[in-house]
This record gives sequence, C-alpha cells and structure tokens, in this order.
Amino acid sequence: MNRRTLVVVAVLGIALIASTRGTRSVAAQAKRKVINAPEKAVQAPYSDAILVGDTLYLSGKIGLDPKTGKPPAEVEEEIKLMMDGFRTTLAQAGMTMDDLATVTVYCSDLSLYDKFNAIYKTYFTKEAPARAFIGAGSLLRGGHFEMQAIAVKR
Repeated sequence: MNRRTLVVVAVLGIALIASTRGTRSVAAQAKRKVINAPEKAVQAPYSDAILVGDTLYLSGKIGLDPKTGKPPAEVEEEIKLMMDGFRTTLAQAGMTMDDLATVTVYCSDLSLYDKFNAIYKTYFTKEAPARAFIGAGSLLRGGHFEMQAIAVKR
C-alpha cells in the first residue's frame, strides 16, 4: 500500500468513527423531562413520570385521597382517583389516556377484577392499551390497586 492510499484509509476511518459517535439513537439524544403532580398526596423519592422524546414512562400510582394520603373506603372511588391521577400526569406531558401503550395493574384482591374493569374502560375513547392484571400481596398504604404504564404520543 502506498502512502497516499494509507492516508485516504486513515481519513475515512476517522470520518467513520466520528460519524458513528455523532449519530446516537433518537432516544439517546432526546432530553429527559421530569413530570410531577404539584399536589402529590404522599411525598416519595421518585418522579411521577419521565418523558423521553414521545415516550412517557409513568411510575406506579395508587388511588389515594389527597387530603388523607390513604385509599378511600369505597374501592370504586380508589380506582377513579388512580385513573384520574394518570390522566392528570398524561395531560402534563400533552397526552391523553388514549396515548397509553401498555399498562400493568397490580391488585391485592383478584375478586375486584370486574369492578376495576367497569371503571377502567370508561377512561378510553379508542382501543384500550395492552395490559397485564397481576395478583399481588398487600400494596402500599393499604391500596387495592397500583398501576404503572408507558405512553407514546400518537
């Protein structure tokens, strides 16, 4: 190999390395934005949601009464508080419940499945997101349900 060919190969190699370093994935380049409800019922060391690009990662949420920090006596009200909390967090990111892509629900009493679904389905105007409904032991603060989700802006 002559000197000129060697220089061309070296320059191309450096250009290739530089270009791959500058072309990180869109997700890696996207800035993270923390979203927190201004009136959290319970202060805890986590964010309500993290927005990365068009994807919102929502932390687990329990249906707590903001005045008491505890689940209400009526399980239907607990479900509504939890779902309303998700709707509020999504709205802060410029999204709606219909932007939810996947949801995981943890439930301390699987006999509440039908009560949960009766309320849950009213929060969507389009098709419901993918979902897992998992039986769990006791949940924080005596809640019957905890839900976490991922939303993608449509």
